[in-house]
Formats: sequence, C-alpha cells, structure tokens
Amino acid sequence: METQIKEKEIKAVSGWLMLFVVIVMVLGGIALMAGGVVLTGGDDAPQNPGFLALVALGVVVMLAGLICGKGLKVIAPNEALVLTLFGKYYGSIKRDGFFFINPFCTAVNPAAAFNGKLGRKISLKAMSLNNDKQKVNDEEGNPIEISVVVIWRISDTAKAVFAVENYFTFISTQCDSAIRQVARQYPYDVSENGDEKSLRGSSVEIAEVLKTELQSRVDMAGIEIMDARINNLAYAPEIAAAMLQRQQAAAIIAARQKIVDGAVSMVDMALKKLSDNNIVELDDERKAAMVSNLLVVLCGNRDAQPIVNSGSIY
Repeated sequence: METQIKEKEIKAVSGWLMLFVVIVMVLGGIALMAGGVVLTGGDDAPQNPGFLALVALGVVVMLAGLICGKGLKVIAPNEALVLTLFGKYYGSIKRDGFFFINPFCTAVNPAAAFNGKLGRKISLKAMSLNNDKQKVNDEEGNPIEISVVVIWRISDTAKAVFAVENYFTFISTQCDSAIRQVARQYPYDVSENGDEKSLRGSSVEIAEVLKTELQSRVDMAGIEIMDARINNLAYAPEIAAAMLQRQQAAAIIAARQKIVDGAVSMVDMALKKLSDNNIVELDDERKAAMVSNLLVVLCGNRDAQPIVNSGSIY
C-alpha cells in the first residue's frame, strides 16, 4: 500500500552563522572553565561554590556548542537529506550548500548499505540499471533472452525512503517483472498475420510501452523512469539454430519473389519493344519459348550459356 507521507522541503538556514556561534560557544565554555580556576585559585578551589558554578556553566556551554555542531550539514549538488525527528518525518533538504538544521534530527536512507559512497545522503542524479539477461516467452511462446537498460532518478525522497525498504532492489525487481509483462505481448519478429509491432522491429514503440509499464510499477517509490530500452535480444540457445534457418528460408523466398517480379516485368517490356519497333513477328508458340528462355536466364542462379542459331528460327 502506498505511503501517505508526502515530501516537504524544509527551509534550512545558512550554516556559516551557526558555525561561528558553535565555535564561540565551545571556546567560551573552555574559557569559563579556565576562568573559574584562575578567579578562585588556591588549594580550596574545588570546594569554592564560585569555582563549581563557573566550571558547570563552562561544561554546559561547551556541550551545547558541540550538540549544535551536529546540526551543520553540507549538501552537494544533486544530493538530498531525508530527516526524521524522534521517529517522525521532519522534512527533506534538496538544495546544495552549507546548512544548519535541528541537531536532534536524524538522516535516514535505508539503501545506504547498497551505495556506501553517499552514506545517509540520497542521490538525485540520473542512474542506470542494467539487469542480467533473463529468459522469457514472447507472444508466440518462443523462448527468448532479453535485457534492458533503464535510466532513472529519485523524484520524491520521502517515498523513496519510507515507501520501500531499498529502492535499488525494488526497481531491479520491478524491471524484471515489467520485461516479462511486455515481452509476452509481442512476437520476437514480425508475425505471419502481418502484425507490424515486434520486439525486434519496433524498438521505439516497445521502449515507450516498457517505460510506461515500469513507471506505473515504481510510482509508489518516488522514482521517475527517464528511459527504458532493450539492449540485448536473442532467441534462446535451444531454438536459435532452428529460428536462424527459418529466417534464412523466409529471406530466400522474399528474394526469389522480388527476382520473379522483376523478371516478368523485363520479359513484358522486351516483348512490347520487339512488337512496337517491328523488329520481329512472333507467334504464340515462339513467344512462349522466348518467355521461357528469358525467365530461365533472369531467374537462374548461374550465368546462362548462350546457344547461337545460325539458321532460321522457323
């Protein structure tokens, strides 16, 4: 179920002023403790109430400065912090700079173990996901091996942190599921019934369908899918050889059809030229013989061997 927590960006104050205040508080605390010793010097200083008061005040001021120092945060460009205060969502910082926040706030990032470089910070940069190839069935039931490359980024930091345990694992799992869902809706190649969309021949359309399918699955995690495309597509090894022979046969048939169409048009053109220019008069039998010879020459796999007839064709 989708979390009801909505992202809110807190207006953190500049950290430079608070850095100065923290330094003053720490140094002031040390100065108070040192001043207590100087002003109430002597062997009986520990029993002097003034000494104890100054030392206690110095300790309190120094500890307060150190606690405030924990609220100083540095955020780099395209990074964010998701903060909680005593277990409740406090807000997110998505601006780059040096800030001071409530020192009792805690940064939360469950996916920190996956990406240790950022620690508790969340990256807002575009990231790529390239899962391993997986075997699925296409629309015709043929086993194929397919993998995709997904370009994504986090758009809602609150959802990414609180809606799922680990958004890296979540998008990887949903990507595998989306691939299976899309692959079984289309054939590997153009089907015999004339369907124009296929996994191999309609890369742009399939990429858009895959992006839409994957986006609907990761919306709850605050993830935006920027692009999703197939980068590896092949028949499974057990049927690859048979499918290659099928493709070769289809290519040969298509090539033969084109050759025959061209040969018939050339024969028709030759007969019309002979008739229009009154070069020779041919009866139906001679026309049939000429058509047969021309088709053999034009459609044959080997070069024709001409036979010279020095006598009359009749």
